[in-house]
Amino acid sequence: MKPAFVFGTRPEIIKLAPVIREFEKRGIKPLLIHTGQHYDYEMSRIFLEELELNSIDYHLEVGSGTQAEQTGIAMIKIEKVLMKEKPDVTLVQGDTNTVLAGALASVKLKIPVAHVEAGLRSFDRTMPEEINRILADHASEVLFAPTEEAKKNLENEGIREGVYVVGNTIVDAVLQNSEIAERKSDVLDRFNLTPKEYILITAHRAENTDSKENLKKLVEILEALPIKAVYPMHPRTRNRLKEFGLWERVKKIENLIITQPLGYLDFLKLQKNAKIVMTDSGGVQEESIILNVPCLTLRYNTERPETVKAGGNILVGLEKDRALYYVNKLLNNKEFYEKMASAENPFGDGKAGERIVKILLELYERGELKVRSSRFI
Repeated sequence: MKPAFVFGTRPEIIKLAPVIREFEKRGIKPLLIHTGQHYDYEMSRIFLEELELNSIDYHLEVGSGTQAEQTGIAMIKIEKVLMKEKPDVTLVQGDTNTVLAGALASVKLKIPVAHVEAGLRSFDRTMPEEINRILADHASEVLFAPTEEAKKNLENEGIREGVYVVGNTIVDAVLQNSEIAERKSDVLDRFNLTPKEYILITAHRAENTDSKENLKKLVEILEALPIKAVYPMHPRTRNRLKEFGLWERVKKIENLIITQPLGYLDFLKLQKNAKIVMTDSGGVQEESIILNVPCLTLRYNTERPETVKAGGNILVGLEKDRALYYVNKLLNNKEFYEKMASAENPFGDGKAGERIVKILLELYERGELKVRSSRFI
């Protein structure tokens, strides 16, 4: 069997790594295709080295651009590789432009697509990620849903065949790497941080950073935080702050440490030892509940509703009063803090990668890993 993995961003690399490792454990060398969707390749290169995934077969250097440019260029370049290599299945993960490009290029060549983390929905079609995940699911033959709720979303859209609830590979990744991070990373010493005495912040989504009004709201939240905060900042966010005349204001916040994007092990250690996480990232929402760190999400919806239902995540949007209310409650109400911190992880037992590979190999051996002429509902 010849599996091809198509990825372009750090979260995709992290979540696919357990599946890649599982194939390699079984003596199967996957084809690794990196689109380079992150225009700062250094951000992804660090992750690849830390996860010991250095043998990328193709780096396509897609880079930045509009949604259509990035998706279109990636699709053209991925198609050429797939036509040359002729894999038995293409694996994509999540909801990026790379995922959509990989799924479309593959299925049009009659190469079956396996979508890892299928069925997630924010029900907000103004988000590019929502369009990507919907279309990728409908182009896929094998859909690996992380939870029963994700499976129900697929059923509601008429997708009932080829769906498997396997858990989320982020659990595998966090369990495999958090101990290594604790042992190897010196990030707390570098930034003079004490465990559980700081907030970790990430905010990079377009709806928060490409709007001057929304980015100003984020800055107002940062200015009002009552304890030290660490913000590994995406280059796009930094550029938007400068473009909108907010950068000097952010630099003056005394208890805010702004860093360059960090390697995975450094970030994981920061996250594990944070008192609170504030984020607009879906992956960080997942990791936080796995690590038992309360999460406040800087969005008005989430495609990870399981984290909210479990009690480990609260949607605060960019409303300053709401965000600060929950920050202060977490800092001052021990019972409330412990309740959020002890919320049960809804994403499985850390064996999703193993299940995914087992299912794909069984389908392949039975001759069922192929693009079907129709999907029966």
